[in-house]
Amino acid sequence: MTIAVAAAGISSFALLYAPQPVLPQLAEQYHLDPGGASLAVSVATGALALAVLPIAALSEVVGRRPVIIASVVASVVFGFLLPLAPSYPALLVLRALQGVAIAGFPGVAAAYLAERLGKAGLAAAVGAMIAGNTVGGMIGRLAAGFTAGPFGYHGALLVVAGIGLVCTVVTVLALPPGEQGTFAITSPDRRRSERLCEQGRAVLAGLGAAVRKPVLLVQYAVALLAMGSFVALYNAAGFRLTGEPLNLSPAIASLVFLAYAMGSVSSATAGKLVGRFGRRGALAGALLLTIAGAALTLSDSLPMVVAGFVVLTGAFFAAHAVANGWAAAEAPENARGQVGGLYTLSYYLGSSVGGAVGATVYGHAGWTWLIVLTAAWLAIAAVAVLKATFPASHVVKAPFAASDAGKASFSPRR
Repeated sequence: MTIAVAAAGISSFALLYAPQPVLPQLAEQYHLDPGGASLAVSVATGALALAVLPIAALSEVVGRRPVIIASVVASVVFGFLLPLAPSYPALLVLRALQGVAIAGFPGVAAAYLAERLGKAGLAAAVGAMIAGNTVGGMIGRLAAGFTAGPFGYHGALLVVAGIGLVCTVVTVLALPPGEQGTFAITSPDRRRSERLCEQGRAVLAGLGAAVRKPVLLVQYAVALLAMGSFVALYNAAGFRLTGEPLNLSPAIASLVFLAYAMGSVSSATAGKLVGRFGRRGALAGALLLTIAGAALTLSDSLPMVVAGFVVLTGAFFAAHAVANGWAAAEAPENARGQVGGLYTLSYYLGSSVGGAVGATVYGHAGWTWLIVLTAAWLAIAAVAVLKATFPASHVVKAPFAASDAGKASFSPRR
């Protein structure tokens, strides 16, 4: 099961961010500024954000596995159609449809794992899932970056679609059945309209439960602001590295995405931070370390820029692992899909809006002001984590303890 979910994550995130390293080529091909080129990423993540809640609600009725399977299959189909787009607007339409397709995996994967494994087994599985997501993002970006030179961006996107196809086959063959949808009603003597009404009320009740707990609202805010900052920096990274004063080739510039390897390690080992500092301390610390890494990229020294991307990537994915696991562990039983959907909506809304805004700021004001903007967003998220008031009786299981996730518990620090 872990292999199947990790493969789905690799496919989904490789496809989602494949255009990111070729944004300079898209800008040159279609005479776009960085903000316009970044729409190739932002429309997909924006469509994902809009689709994730309806799809998460659907998973409450039909079950998680069918949604995950449909997601990975459809997203690969659109991946193969992208290189055939006759114009930039057509490419954006296909990217939006692909974003809707991809939404089925991140929107329900955490809930699927929680139902299959329970809280005791959730830690390692969520860590593996996020590690797979990280590896997928890295592989997709590297593959596109290295093949864009000899094959153009069309060939680069086709190569990533091929990678997604292999991972999709693994997922379809290896993903075990999940529980039946939480709100599925199978009684044959119930009229269809009554079933739909009952399901609708149950889904809405779960959505209400997902927005009542302050601890969950904080995680949604972290997802929005941290992901917006992260994608803004990487959307502009290609322009920064291939332009003055660094002047790297596209293939060499794409090596910056090797920093995702650090993200894979940090997300899988974030439990050690939680075990030592608690969720609140670990999350706020990871956000502040992301700011420090971003600040290092202000240097015109290539080693410093590379070190900055390594630090900010590792710190961001540690923050994401803690926040995502925190949200999954705190989700009410009748709202797992809705909590996962809201977290993912926030995450990709941040990616879409933050990525586009960041690229526009970079295009008009340069890298320094982009760092100022993203640092402000990350600081707001850290303050929200540190200052939010949770109930005094709020004692929860730590979802990312290093060796005994099911045993450790603590009260969130104030």
